[in-house]
This record gives sequence, structure tokens and C-alpha cells, in this order.
Amino acid sequence: MTAVTDHQEHEQGPTDDAPADAGPGAEPDTAPRNTPPENVLPADAFPRDGENVPHTSESPQTPADPGNPPDPDGVSWDDGLIARRVNAPDTEPPAPEPRSAPAPLAYDGPLRSRLDALRELVGLSRTRLDGKTLAEAGRVLDEAAARRRLSGRHTVVAIAGATGSGKSQLFNALAGVTISETGVRRPTTAAPIACSWSDGAAGLIDRLGIPGRLRRRPVQSPEAEAQLSGLVLVDLPDHDSAALPHREQVDRILALVDAVIWVVDPEKYADAVIHERYLRPMAGHAEVMFVVLNQTDRLPGEAAELVLDDLRRLLDEDGIALGEYGEPGATVLGLSALTGDGVPELREVLGQFLAEREAPARRVAADVDAAAARLRPVYAPARRPGLTEEARDEFAARLADAVGASAAGDAAERAWLRNANRACGTPWLRLWRWYQDRRDPPTGRLPVRAQMDEEATARQRVEQAVRTVADRASAGLPAPWALAVREAAVRGAQGLPEALDDLAARAGLPPGRPPRPGWWPVAVFAQASMTVLQIVGGLWLVAQIAGAMAPNLGVPVLLMVAGIVGGPLVEWSCRLAARGPARRYGQDAERRLREAAAGCGRARVLDPVAAELLRYREVREQYGRVVGVGR
Repeated sequence: MTAVTDHQEHEQGPTDDAPADAGPGAEPDTAPRNTPPENVLPADAFPRDGENVPHTSESPQTPADPGNPPDPDGVSWDDGLIARRVNAPDTEPPAPEPRSAPAPLAYDGPLRSRLDALRELVGLSRTRLDGKTLAEAGRVLDEAAARRRLSGRHTVVAIAGATGSGKSQLFNALAGVTISETGVRRPTTAAPIACSWSDGAAGLIDRLGIPGRLRRRPVQSPEAEAQLSGLVLVDLPDHDSAALPHREQVDRILALVDAVIWVVDPEKYADAVIHERYLRPMAGHAEVMFVVLNQTDRLPGEAAELVLDDLRRLLDEDGIALGEYGEPGATVLGLSALTGDGVPELREVLGQFLAEREAPARRVAADVDAAAARLRPVYAPARRPGLTEEARDEFAARLADAVGASAAGDAAERAWLRNANRACGTPWLRLWRWYQDRRDPPTGRLPVRAQMDEEATARQRVEQAVRTVADRASAGLPAPWALAVREAAVRGAQGLPEALDDLAARAGLPPGRPPRPGWWPVAVFAQASMTVLQIVGGLWLVAQIAGAMAPNLGVPVLLMVAGIVGGPLVEWSCRLAARGPARRYGQDAERRLREAAAGCGRARVLDPVAAELLRYREVREQYGRVVGVGR
């Protein structure tokens, strides 16, 4: 009876009735492990990157097989369950030349630029977006950096499929020997198995988390080595396995491999599980995807072509581009892993795919595209956002109304006219006004109440102005950035009414009296002259009545009439002349207050809002680089 291999012991997957944790992490059999099973080398017998395996006399002995002559280097291959067995030569063979570490992967200029833009985008967005939103982009960056450090001449291809699709048979057919266990018992493949066609891929397999006991080498064949050089093939557990750890391993490794071969069968090729859970979400990865219809030997006549056509239709509905007529996209093939029909065609297509050595970069580019598509709702605006000049002017006008700029201008104009009246008016009128002010002093009750109402109204106007400008600035922005703009406006509005009140007190009316024009001294002298004429005429009449002077009513009466008529006439003339300067003085006061209110609003509200819009513009430009706008 054939000895059980190490893979068979560890890979004998649980049935559907087995516990869910019966996966690669399950406890091994308690059978003695002191000696390796027949046809199996221990895990540490496989070379890792940069290591050499010396041919020593302690290596397992392989009897000569006339049907399988030994390799000229003294290395022969067994039936393929693991790999290499070393014939013990009669003499110590020379030490092999040390192998250099494989060259790391290099991304081209556009892809490198997109990755840099995605990294910058994530950095700029951390304070505005939650970690869950940026998690996928961060994972893509981490995996791209990890893949870049590893071999660039190897391509990791996973074989995935449903239970009973024959993916393990296809895995063995490509390897040319039975490596992965097949059978009726489900699930058969309990853990991923890696098979490498060339050395230097240990780092890539380590990244997948596949232990050394599950790493294999195919049958040594110059034709296979030349055709599939650089291939690292991974047989995955069933994606629809009843064991949850199996499905978790499939999802984990699919996110790390460079390409994937989806194996479907005539019964399950239209299964909603594979289309909705895997193929449709991975539609952007069509260039690194193969879809293989296995078991075509079960289909009579032209039924295989009909099923393939229907499979292509389903893939097209999933949004997967098909690589036909020279167009980039997924490769769709029909074959039978059991009979070997179509396997050479898959080898040829796979060999051409490997020779290009572009699969790792294509996979990273597709991952970046997928991450950018998920981020589109938080970066793509519904319309062009920003603060227009109209919105800025309206905000300044609202603040000016709230601070009472128009009323302050009117007050400044009245103050200038009042000062002109005091300077150029008749003394008797000024005395009468002084008497009225002293006779009816203000009580203060009604003005205080009015002032409180005015302050409440002004605060409401400021709040309304801030809400309006924030809504206009955030219109069309994605929700996180619109919220950031509104929050910046609200933060800036705190203390804005008090600041405007202080500005109104300082910038409304300048301290001291309003400035006097050059004609005021002339008007004052004329008014004083009219007063003097009235006084002289009056004294003259009094003196004549008292007999101190000779009677002569004409001259004193004329003087008094000239003074009485001339005083109001001078005052009225001065009032007319003062209207223009008073209006300009009021307009200057209103302008100063409007500018001060606009400056305060700009510093406290508009500048923070503009800063948020500028940050969004920066991330929007980086997002454009990520999606490859203009490439």
C-alpha cells in the first residue's frame, strides 16, 4: 500500500459535517513524525531565496529508474508528490554556484505616479474622512509596497473554483503530475498549495502564508520550464466550501496574488455565488483573469461552445471585459483537465501571459482603480464648488446690515450737519436748543429696550449670513467635505457679533468733532457780524430812548433788521452748503464700517471656509491623478 504523503495527511479536508475550524490551523495527526514519509522531503529541504541545497550523503536515496533517467546534475524527480530527490553520488559533488536574489518588481512611471498620488490623497484626507473609508486605499498601498519588494520575474497565479469544478485536476494537469489531492469527498482541498516552476519565489509564497510543507515543484521538463518559467501556481480551497476558514483563506489569498484562474463547470458556471461575490466585484481585474470552463468532455457535440457563449454573456453582464480580437481583458477557454483536451492551449496562453511579466503591475493598477472607484463618492462633486464673488459680496452686505453700517452713515451725516448748525447758527437758536435739552432729559427706558432688541436682531442677522455663505460654499461638495466647510464657518462665527460690535464702536464715527471745511470761518464771522449788528442797533435804540443820543431811528433799526434777517439767512446758506460735505462724511463713515465688517467676516469665516475648499481642491487634484485623468 502506498505510503501517505505529508500533504495528504495535512490536506485531508473535513467533510461538510466536520468542525468549521478544521483547516490549515487544525491539529496534526498524532502519528510519529520522526522520519519523513516516503516520496516526501521535509519542509526545510526546499530552498528559499538566496539559499542553496547541498547534495550530501544524508539526502534520501532514490533508486535508479530506467524510465526516468537521472538529471545530468544528479537530480531526479519522483512521481511529483513533492519534489526533488537527490541521488547520492559516489563522490562528493562540487558545491553549486550561489544564486543571486531575484530582482525586485519595478513599477512603471504612470503606476508609480498613481501610487504616490493615492498615498498623498490618504494623507490629506485622514483628518476629514474616517479610517473605514480609507482602509481599502491603505491596504492597496501596503500590498503594492510589499509586492514591489519581492521578485519581479515571478508571477503568482491562483486557481479558484467551486466544489467539484475540477480545479485541483487542472492544477495537477498544469504541473504534469498529481500534486493536489482530488476525489469525491468534499471539500477536498483544505489548504492552499503552492507549486513553483523556478527558484527565487520563496518570498512570494511566504507573503501568501503558505507553509513549507505545502510547497511543491512540478515535474522537471525543459519544455515546461521554458514555457511556464516564473510561474507560482496556487491551488485554493473551494470558495463555496462549508468550512468558513476555507472561504476566508480564499478571500485572503485572492487579494494577494498577481492573477487568478477561475475554474467553472457546466453545472455551476452560472452560479450566483461566484458571479456576485467574486467575478462582478473583480470586473476591473479582467486583464489578470482567466475563466476556464472545465469538464467539457461531459458535454456532447457542440454543447461546449454553447455553454462557452453563455458564459461569455454572463461575464459581459458582470462588467468583465473579454480579451478577444486583441482587446485587453479576461481570457475564456474550454478544456477538460481529466482528458487533457484544451490544457496545452491554456499552457500556451499562460506562457505568453508570464512572458510579458506585467501581471503584478496590472494587478496593482486594477487594485488602485478599485480603490479609486470606492472613494469616488467622497471626492467627486455634484457640481463645481467654491465661493463666488457674488456670495462674498452678499455675505459682506449682510454683515454690514447686521452691524448697522447704513445707520452709522446716516448718524455721521446728521452729526456733521448738527456741528455745522452749531458753528454757523444764530446764538439765540443755539441757546433755545440748549434750553430744550435741559428741560426734557431722556429717561433711558425706551432707548435701552430698543438697544436690546436691536442687538438680538443683529445677532440673528449674523447667524443667518454665516449659514447662507456656508451653504453656498458647500453646495455640490461630497458629504464629508461639505460638513467640514460648514464646521469651519460655524467655528469662525463664534464671537463674530461681539467683534462686529467692537468694530462699530471703533470704526463708525471717528473721535472728536467732524472736520470743518474752509468756508466755516467766513460763515462764523458773518454770523458773528449779524449778531453784532443786532446788539449795536439795539443799544443805539436804547440810548436814544434814554436820551443819551439824538433821536435817529433809521440807522439803529436798519442795523437791527439787518442783523435779525442776516443771521438766519447766513444759517440757512450754511446748511445748504453743508449738505454735500455732510453726505460725503456719512458715506465715508458707512464705507469704513462696511470694510471693517467685511474684513472681520473674511478673517473669521471666509478664510477658514476658503482653506477647506483649497484642501478639497488639493485632494481632488490628487484623486484625479489616482484615477489616471490625462494619462
